[in-house]
Amino acid sequence: MSGVSETVRETQQKKRLKACRQMATKIRAHCLRMTHRGRSGHIGSMLSMADLAAVLYVSALRVDPREPRRPDRDRFVLSKGHGGAAIYAALAERGFFPTEWLHTYYLDDGRLSGHISHHVPGVEFSTGSLGHGLPVAVGMALAAQHDGRDHRVFCLLSDGDCNEGSTWEAIMIAAHHGLDNLTAIVDYNRVQALGKVEDVLELEPFAQKLEDFGWAVRSINGHEYCEIDQALREVPYALGRPSWIVARTVKGKGVSWMEGTVDCHYGSVTDAELETALKELGVDTHAQNGF
Repeated sequence: MSGVSETVRETQQKKRLKACRQMATKIRAHCLRMTHRGRSGHIGSMLSMADLAAVLYVSALRVDPREPRRPDRDRFVLSKGHGGAAIYAALAERGFFPTEWLHTYYLDDGRLSGHISHHVPGVEFSTGSLGHGLPVAVGMALAAQHDGRDHRVFCLLSDGDCNEGSTWEAIMIAAHHGLDNLTAIVDYNRVQALGKVEDVLELEPFAQKLEDFGWAVRSINGHEYCEIDQALREVPYALGRPSWIVARTVKGKGVSWMEGTVDCHYGSVTDAELETALKELGVDTHAQNGF
């Protein structure tokens, strides 16, 4: 029986990871189109977090698009609010709102603002200025602990977020209160708005610092679906300690000329670049909806 069960689990995992991979491709394609249409920036930040967002919304988060505010839902806070288009894309694909809303991103009178907004179904909190997300997520986790509720809280940060003093205050508070219902994930692409992390404000030894601050830490490849899925499924890593996932990623992942560059933080793509980028993702640029 154990062999049969193992086979079933392996089959389920393969289906789940395939769905994550497909979701990530859709997120990247949507983000390229959205930023191109709105002539907006931050595409590199969206591409680096696409795989993390895909696994969160396909496999990890206990949320229901039919009841976005149900009390027992998991809470997700995107601290790197400038990457909000990636979460909008994931929410639309999950059915929280029509995919047609994505066409209005960053446009006058559009439904979707450039930085993520709680006015959108499925979004818990508006963010933009770095350093806001984790403190709010800590408050949510602390409230759940106080009320004896069993929903979980997840927060996705950028490495730039981790330059902020408010983030480190939240890191200390979470450990002090033993918030093992809280998981923080850092999109560790090592490139910020105006330069590389090593030149702006070095975080290393990052994992060791977080361990010293009382968190249970795991480092993963932020583009390997199996590693992301396993890391999210196994939280909390230690009872009485919040969990932190250091997801090593590549800025602009999936588009060759953007990968690892500073320029892709603010720049948008031209008409020709859009078509080339979509082809690199394996997206049919002439098919309906592009998929």
